[in-house]
Amino acid sequence: MDFSSENKAHSSKEGRTLVVMAKAPRPGAVKTRLAPSLSPEVVTALYRCLLEDTLDLARSMSDVEVAIMCPAADVQELARVAGNAVRVVAQTGDGLAAGLTSVFAHFAGASQRRVIAFNSDSPHLPRSVLGDAFETLAAHDVVVGPTHDGGYYLVGAKTSHPTLFAGDGMGTNSALERLLSRAQTLELSVGLADPFYDIDVADDLTRLAEELRLAPARAPRTAAWLKEWELAAGSSRTTPRTGMGDL
Repeated sequence: MDFSSENKAHSSKEGRTLVVMAKAPRPGAVKTRLAPSLSPEVVTALYRCLLEDTLDLARSMSDVEVAIMCPAADVQELARVAGNAVRVVAQTGDGLAAGLTSVFAHFAGASQRRVIAFNSDSPHLPRSVLGDAFETLAAHDVVVGPTHDGGYYLVGAKTSHPTLFAGDGMGTNSALERLLSRAQTLELSVGLADPFYDIDVADDLTRLAEELRLAPARAPRTAAWLKEWELAAGSSRTTPRTGMGDL
């Protein structure tokens, strides 16, 4: 075994960590905004596909440590989903704000690592967006990936800022505005990643299905699920119209 090569590979990952914010795929606990269109069991099956494809996307990044941050009750189940190559860490406290605070307290601290947290339903995100976000973070205190609904799908920092995610507004159309306001109060420089969209409502599924029909290899499990969904709906379904979801 070439120990020098192994050491180089390990050290190359010491500067960048990509953390997937996830929940265990259980009915009624994930992607709840899809509930008016799909049953909890169907939504859960979709979320598992999204999560596993998102983990594959994260693991495809070179020289990046990949981890999951999740509620304490979900650690064992997500460890089974993720396998041995991904570390699963329990967040401190409840809710998304507590989870994001835990990410940077755990992985960044005062170490100046570049740490990016992103949502677990983003297998359609181009890998180049993640790479560019890490580069943006090298020159800024914080990087944020805006969503089209006023939230954000990605946030990164190099140190822990305990009050950055304080207060309400998570999961609303003012989440991005509130985050940027707190960053300004803390005198943090912010760089923006490319805007993107979450998978929150049925219209998002329709958009994603159209994208993955052209490039199913980007998210093969999700593409297969969406194909079955469209086939099952058949002629009885017209295009659904319903509207940082579950980051």
